Parts: sequence; C-alpha cells; structure tokens
Amino acid sequence: MFFGLNNILKKILPTGLFYRSLIIVAAPTIILQIIITVVFFDSIWIKANKGLTRSLVGEIKTLSDIYTGRDSQQIDYLTEQFKYNFDFVINIQDEKLPAVSKERKFSPIDRSLRRELKSVFGSTNYWFDTIKYEKVVEIKVRSNDKTIQVFLPRERIAPSSIRIFIFWITFPSILLISIAIIFLKNQTRPIVNLAKAAEKFGKGDFVSGIRPSGASEIRKAAYEFDRMAKRIDRHLKQRSEMLSGISHDLRTPLTRLKLQLAMLNQKELSNKMSKDIDEMEGMLNSYLQFAKSQIQEESIATNINKLFNEIAFEKNTKNLHLDLQVETVLVARKNALKRCFNNIIENGLNYAKNVYVNTSKSSNKLNIFIGDDGLGVPLNQYKNVFKPFFRLDESRNLNHSGVGLGMSIAEDIVRSHGGNIELGTSKHNGLQVKISLPL
Repeated sequence: MFFGLNNILKKILPTGLFYRSLIIVAAPTIILQIIITVVFFDSIWIKANKGLTRSLVGEIKTLSDIYTGRDSQQIDYLTEQFKYNFDFVINIQDEKLPAVSKERKFSPIDRSLRRELKSVFGSTNYWFDTIKYEKVVEIKVRSNDKTIQVFLPRERIAPSSIRIFIFWITFPSILLISIAIIFLKNQTRPIVNLAKAAEKFGKGDFVSGIRPSGASEIRKAAYEFDRMAKRIDRHLKQRSEMLSGISHDLRTPLTRLKLQLAMLNQKELSNKMSKDIDEMEGMLNSYLQFAKSQIQEESIATNINKLFNEIAFEKNTKNLHLDLQVETVLVARKNALKRCFNNIIENGLNYAKNVYVNTSKSSNKLNIFIGDDGLGVPLNQYKNVFKPFFRLDESRNLNHSGVGLGMSIAEDIVRSHGGNIELGTSKHNGLQVKISLPL
C-alpha cells in the first residue's frame, strides 16, 4: 500500500529541488490558513450569521403580531418606528406569496434564513429573495390573510467582516510565500550552477573557476568540485603532452632511418625496410591524433550539415553519399566532431565501396547514421571495436596503417559531448554507426 502511494507521489510531485523546497515551505502555510478559515467560518461567521438572522426573524415576527391587532393608530405608529429604527421598508399587500422559490441551496445565508423563518412562520407562510437586489433582501410573510413585504439591508443578515477576514488570510500567505520563493531561489541557484558545471565538465568542455556561493555545505561542494576538475584537467594535459612528445621525438630517428635507407644500394632490402618505417610513422600519426582528441577545445555553434560537406569536399570521392535531411546547429567542439566523423567515414571508405551518411532529428537529440556496403562486423565483436588498439584481421581492419585507435577516438569524442554511439547492420548489409547527440 505504502509502496503504491509512494509511486503515485513520485509521479505527481515535481522533480526539481526548488519546487520541492517550495512545497515544503508553502504547504504547511496553506494548510494552516485553510484550517483557520474553516474553523473561523464554522465557529464564528456561521454563528454570527445565525444570531443576526434569528434577531431579524424575531423583529419580523413582532411586526406580524402588530398587524393582528385592531388599533390602526397603534399599527401605524409601530410601523413607522420599525422603519425608522430598523431601516425597514414595509408594504402591506393582498396578494398571495410567489410560487417560485428564490432560495439558493448552497448559500449559508439562505440556509440560515430559511431555517429561522420556517421555525417561526411554518413551511408555507414565508418567501424571501436574496439575489434580486445587490444590497437589499426582500422577505414576505403571511399574516391575517395579508402579505407583509419587508425590504431590509443585506448587512442585517450577512456580516461584512468576512471580506476583511479573507483579505487578511490571503494577503499574508501570498507575502510569506513570495519571500520564501526569493530565499529559495538564492539557495538553490548555487546547486543549479554546480549541476550545470558538472554536466559541462562531463561533456568534456572546459570549466572555468567556479565561484562558491550559498550555504556552507554548498560552498564546500563547489570548492571541492573545482579542485577535482582542475586535477583531472591537469592529468589529461600531462598525458596528452607526454604522448605527443614521445610521438614527436620518435619522428627524428625515423627520418634519419629513411635517409640512410635511401642511400643503400640494396634496393629490395631498402624497400622492405621503408614499408616498415612507413607503418611505424602511421602508428605515430594515430598516437598524435589520439593526443589531439584529449586537448581542450572551446565549444562553438556548429552546423552539422556544413561539417559533413567540408569532409566530403576534402575526401573528393563519389563513393561518399550525403543525405542530410535536417539543418541542425549544435554547440560542440567542431574540430573534435570533425575528427570523429572523419575517422568513421575513412574507415568505411577503406573497407567498403560506398559510405552513406544521413541524419534525423527528434525533440531532444540528433541522430547521425553512417553506413557502408562492406563486409560488416560480427555481432559478438561490437563491444571490442571501441577498445583501443583492437583490430579485426579477418573481415576488416579499422585502420590499414593504424593501430586500432580510430573508433576508440570516435567513441571518446561522442561520449564527451554527452552522446551515444552504437553499431548495427546498415541497409546495404555493411556496418552502420549510429551517433546520437543531445540538442
């Protein structure tokens, strides 16, 4: 039972910290005001209304008893006194009571007036109307085959203090909730900023110095996050610089070996060794590319269609087919995305005849499909494809002269943008790479 109630509350209640905090602050205030209103309405206002109505009906009963007498001078005198002292307008009519009732069933005023009139005059000897006039109530009662019509101010049966009470109940509540909203905004803003910074850092963007603010616990969390982000950035830079430095240092002896091989008279041996050196140079290029993918780059507005058109122009091949149905601009690291797409397209062009690129767009993400018509990749090897230095020797090497870093780099770039990359079978029975990037 409690588990089901908990699930219902989770679906109904908001998920944001600000709105949950606002409910915690505002709900007791609103509930308290409702209780006070109900208690006041039931214990004070209704009782006051009942007392006023009973007094009024007693006055009308007295007036009705006066008209049962025979002394016309006394009747006229007392009628004038009622008009003057009680602010009544009194008319004597020979007509019967109206057949159509004007009583409102759910009005406390009408209910109280009906109850008192019925107890004094019976069920069929009275009639009243509280809605025809804005500030006046009309009451008719039967007395000695005559109808006494009385007009009286509405204040005689409806206490005017109810409006003041509603104002003083509503206004302080709105004021207190408004003040609570201002304070809650100031308290939740640092948490929201910290969450945005963490999301930005998780996508690989550079996070500048975070200014701690808010409560002491939030300040400490922001300060520790800033230190952690700086340590991770420093570690990534050191790793990238070391890998880049090693790759550059190895280029010098390789260049000397090339020169020495060029001067050898044994051309057959020279050609074989040159091929090995070229392969080593290709490996170094892959290492450098991997190092570049770790370098921090500012995110800018990037048009995905223009980016693919640039790649197609650089490839200058008819085997790359673009079907870009949607125009999409992402805030992303342009060079990193270009390197990612280029690795996948280059891989397809190396081991298939044609590469097909198409895009689709949903409410919150962009889907990019890059497929080919090659041999594909076995299903049980999908997870291994993204591992660094992994190569498929039987069906397709991920890079002829590389070391198996192309898809690993592509995955790292996509993940750093908060996206997802998956492998599947294309329409042309080759490999399909699906990339999903958040908008």
